[in-house]
Amino acid sequence: MPELLSPAGNREKMIAALRYGADAVYLAAKRFGMRAAADNFDAEQIHEACAYASERGKRVYLALNTLPRTEEYGALDQLLCELRGAALSGVICADLGVMAKVREMLPEIPLHASTQTSIVSAAAAEAYGRLGCRRVVLARELTLKDIAAIRRETSREIEFEAFIHGSMCVSYSGRCLLSQYLIGRDANRGACAQPCRWSYVTAEITEEKRPALPLAVEGNENGSFILSSADLCMIEHIPDLMESGIDSFKIEGRMKSAYYAAVTANAYRMAMDAYTRLGSAYRFDPVWLEELQSVSHREYDTGFYYDRPGDAPKLVSMPGYLREKAYLAHALSDSEGGRALFCQHNKLIEGQSAELITPGLPGRRFTVRGLRDGEGNPIPSAPHPMMTFSMEVPFEVKEGDILRGAE
Repeated sequence: MPELLSPAGNREKMIAALRYGADAVYLAAKRFGMRAAADNFDAEQIHEACAYASERGKRVYLALNTLPRTEEYGALDQLLCELRGAALSGVICADLGVMAKVREMLPEIPLHASTQTSIVSAAAAEAYGRLGCRRVVLARELTLKDIAAIRRETSREIEFEAFIHGSMCVSYSGRCLLSQYLIGRDANRGACAQPCRWSYVTAEITEEKRPALPLAVEGNENGSFILSSADLCMIEHIPDLMESGIDSFKIEGRMKSAYYAAVTANAYRMAMDAYTRLGSAYRFDPVWLEELQSVSHREYDTGFYYDRPGDAPKLVSMPGYLREKAYLAHALSDSEGGRALFCQHNKLIEGQSAELITPGLPGRRFTVRGLRDGEGNPIPSAPHPMMTFSMEVPFEVKEGDILRGAE
């Protein structure tokens, strides 16, 4: 079965993803990762994360996927020295200089070629294989037919990884200069301000030598989003993915919440396991998509898996994100006698509707009853962040289970 690979912007998100079904996570150090605004990990925390995952039979990949300048290589050398001995399963690189440094200083750790290397052919995949890459993260602009063709012509020793869910970049495989140009924040060094998500004034662009071919900047009552890509979501197409030759299914979202990490891993895990178990009898369960609708996202689309760039619209029609359901609490222990102990994340009150999410199951709805504080006293609500409380739950609760709001 392909690997399910989830984002880990910090330790909490890593634990959530692994608990809810991810086979592996990818994370970044405090520098040299393409999500500089995420919490990220220092060297000691990376060692600890690798140990935590290894104890559970899981894997950790380190994203060193920025394009460092010459003066930054001293800091890169220092980081790589500090990572010696870490049980990393791979290092994701976009830059040939970074790849050379990793091979020199951490020769035992496999190299992965980032999606930013724009691999769109078997020849390119094999070339990176000769440079020492065990895995290539394919360009996001490939169709499933393209991937199958590349797989047939590429050595099976080279693994394929591809994004199946999350934000899409309007620029080719994430290589973008727009943020740097507009406000001086370099997207290729992890500081993208996402100007592609901004709303632009409806207008018309005409090239001076082609006045008869105007490009309309179309909009609607919500504004004009000429660069803002829809989010990728392939949950309805698991059979096609499973038969595509992709070895690792990657979920985007190191900037998203622990709730996002848990729910996305859980939904894809349920779907992948169902296909593996049922084969030709597999049927898509709409509840898996409903789970993915509960996390922060933009309008969903299948990206370029079924058509090439330019063949179909991939832009959003409304501003902002569709907000995720409230993450109310997580279970501190297994339930006992029909009650469970929780740690609060957002306020909940007696009588409201909530849903319990357990690994391998979609959210199960019930009514909040029997709230008590940490000393066992009845309370009308749990209003304080990170407070300990208990409540009646009509289902078995396991430590780490998530309690969310229900509409």
